[in-house]
Amino acid sequence: MFKTRKEIVFVILAGIFITNAVVAELIGGKLIQIGPFVMSIGILPWPIVFLTTDLINEYFGEKGVKKLSFITACLIAYAFLILFMAIVIPAAKGISPVNDQQFEAVFGQSMWIIVGSLIAFMASQLIDVWIFWFFKNRTGEKKIWLRATGSTVISQLFDSFIVLGIAFWLPGKIDFDTFISSGLIGYTFKLAIAILLTPAIYLGHHLIKKYLDQDPAHKV
Repeated sequence: MFKTRKEIVFVILAGIFITNAVVAELIGGKLIQIGPFVMSIGILPWPIVFLTTDLINEYFGEKGVKKLSFITACLIAYAFLILFMAIVIPAAKGISPVNDQQFEAVFGQSMWIIVGSLIAFMASQLIDVWIFWFFKNRTGEKKIWLRATGSTVISQLFDSFIVLGIAFWLPGKIDFDTFISSGLIGYTFKLAIAILLTPAIYLGHHLIKKYLDQDPAHKV
């Protein structure tokens, strides 16, 4: 275990990937307003997930991303189970600084978000992987920006609307007009961040390649 630099890189990228995905679920119940637009605060960690997805795709292939996506989905489901148990178990009256109503108000909504995110996460990740390799098989090692940004553009369109639909619209938390406008602004935000992160993808690609090339066990 951890005998090669490639293993270390995978563990680091996987840790960043999983941490941001789980954190996004836990904070996603809070809606923020930017001008006339409303979106979930849980959108903030996702650009990092996009970045690590692209880097894992580059160095560990389609199987690496799919395997990590399934592991992450299982961990999110585990978080769902723990939250459910924490909500069901009553707080100690007069002792607990957070009562049952307060706790459920914060984490109860997260449970809907986790259900929606699990479905959206797997759908968007599988779409992302397919599009990424569609472009890479045609461009080779060139045009990293095309496969990285192109896969995000399509996959996050599905992700944005699936999450909002299941987590907020179906439970009646928001109306249809807000659902559409929030989905569009969330998607636009993700798209803008994905474009802005393009230099970071090139930087990450360069640093990882340089690091792996120093490992005698790594074959270019």
